[in-house]
Amino acid sequence: MVNIVLPIDFSETAEKLIAGAVKFAKETNGKIHLIHVAPSDIGFAIGDMGFQYFPEVEQNEIKEELQQLNKLQEEITSNGVECEHLLRQGIAKDIILEYAAEKNAAYIVMGSHGRSGIYDVFVGSLTKDLTKTSPIPVVVIPCHK
Repeated sequence: MVNIVLPIDFSETAEKLIAGAVKFAKETNGKIHLIHVAPSDIGFAIGDMGFQYFPEVEQNEIKEELQQLNKLQEEITSNGVECEHLLRQGIAKDIILEYAAEKNAAYIVMGSHGRSGIYDVFVGSLTKDLTKTSPIPVVVIPCHK
């Protein structure tokens, strides 16, 4: 079985990405390893007293994201593809590459939103970064509207 790492960010294009990844997994006899990378600073806020940490905010956010991952895993397995999921906190590119190495992934499947040029200069693109640095092939699924 081929291991496929599928990073997910719960954006409006996630359904297209999942549909493409499921199709790809079926064609390659793959198992999807769904991963969501949450920022390390979820529970932090800045106010009059400087930076403050609110653990309940972080716990609620992570609980909600895990529920979303559970639903996506159910959707993928209901389409006949094996799937497991993981939520980690940190820098997305680093975490994704580490997870892909842990799972001995043959592929990382990413979405393309169809943005380029000035957007990448100011915002950056995780897909673009991974295609440049990953030792594992990155399959890009077009997810733009």
